[in-house]
Amino acid sequence: MKKTLLLCLALLLLMSFVTTAFAGQSGNGKKDQAFSLGIDNLLEEEIDLIRGKQVGLVTNPTGVDQELTSIVDILFEHPEVDLTALYGPEHGVRGDAQAGDYVEFYIDERTELPVYSLYGATRKPTAEMLEDIEVLLFDIQDVGTRFYTYIYTMAYVMEAAEENDIPVVVLDRPNPIGGDKVEGPVLEPEFESFVGMYPIPLRHGMTVGELALLFNEEFDIQADLSVVEMDGWERWMNYDDTPLHWVLQSPNMPTLDTAYVYPGAALIEGTNLSEGRGTTKPFELVGAPFIDSTELAAAMNALNLQGVTFRAASFTPAFSKHAGQLSNGVQIHIDDYEAFQPIETGIHLLVTLQELYPEDFEFLSNNFFDNLIGNGDTRQQILSGMSAEEITDSWQDGLEDFHEVREEYLLYEEHTKGRSPGSKDHPGRGNNPPGKN
Repeated sequence: MKKTLLLCLALLLLMSFVTTAFAGQSGNGKKDQAFSLGIDNLLEEEIDLIRGKQVGLVTNPTGVDQELTSIVDILFEHPEVDLTALYGPEHGVRGDAQAGDYVEFYIDERTELPVYSLYGATRKPTAEMLEDIEVLLFDIQDVGTRFYTYIYTMAYVMEAAEENDIPVVVLDRPNPIGGDKVEGPVLEPEFESFVGMYPIPLRHGMTVGELALLFNEEFDIQADLSVVEMDGWERWMNYDDTPLHWVLQSPNMPTLDTAYVYPGAALIEGTNLSEGRGTTKPFELVGAPFIDSTELAAAMNALNLQGVTFRAASFTPAFSKHAGQLSNGVQIHIDDYEAFQPIETGIHLLVTLQELYPEDFEFLSNNFFDNLIGNGDTRQQILSGMSAEEITDSWQDGLEDFHEVREEYLLYEEHTKGRSPGSKDHPGRGNNPPGKN
């Protein structure tokens, strides 16, 4: 009897060990066989796109496989690939430059390959930068927001590829804040800039590969474009629904929560408030020396916005706006990813700031806010006292038109499989119609 009991216990322990080991496979950087990135499928199924060719690679620290190995090292060591040059966007190939910092040409220490800056004297690769390049490869994680500059680096790379008769390959990655929601105003053409080159909404609900297809056709780039798709990603998924580790998309994008608040909270950059740069919670913390944090938090919580709670907070930015000064404001806490509407929340915050602090709250004189929001109306509507609901309602016609265009370029369907809605950890799926395969 005792031997039988000991044997049963041993079997239970063995089963527990095996179950734990397998459960950890997809969460510890080991490749999940049911999920694959563009880089995985390139190497396993579409290597002919780059085999034996001199490859120029546009990437940054997010260009990693599921085991967190850099695509630079993967391709450099691959026997069938001739990696010839690297191209760095804002923040550089290794991610060691702050927002807006000039990134110069240099030699990568590990590979001794030339690294050309696409955030310096030029944002588009020149003919000289592309000498001897036979194919351009783009692999950078986007965050799902129109004014995040990496998608325009991609557009410039596509333009340069077309002008120099070089094929371009985009390796797809998830939209970290989901692919089933589209929010915010569509950019008006007169407000085009490097934080918004094309008329798309603030939250576009597309992957970087889908955007590449849309940019190429709708905005007449006409590059020889290939998109290497993912497997196992569905539109309802956010980044936590994948087996991927979060890699900082930039120095001020440290977590998934940052990416979720970013479409609305980054509008604060166009005002005299700190958007939390220089703190450990950029875009989650917003404030200024003239704000009463308790008053602002109470006013925001009284709005009963879905999926979010505001905490009175004080902070001292180490750099950027109000550096070294005690600033008071709020921290944005997401309660429910599915319910949270970041852009509506951002507009409510701006309207509330104007109501509470009309003598102190200001938009920056360089009209940077207009470039971020993508029009010249919203700033005036806030200053005139228009409600947040009236402001967001004015965007709906543009959103409906974009939905129709967007549908033609969706690569991933929206299946019924999903998580239970209503919690932050299980965000659920949205209700937009499926795309095409």
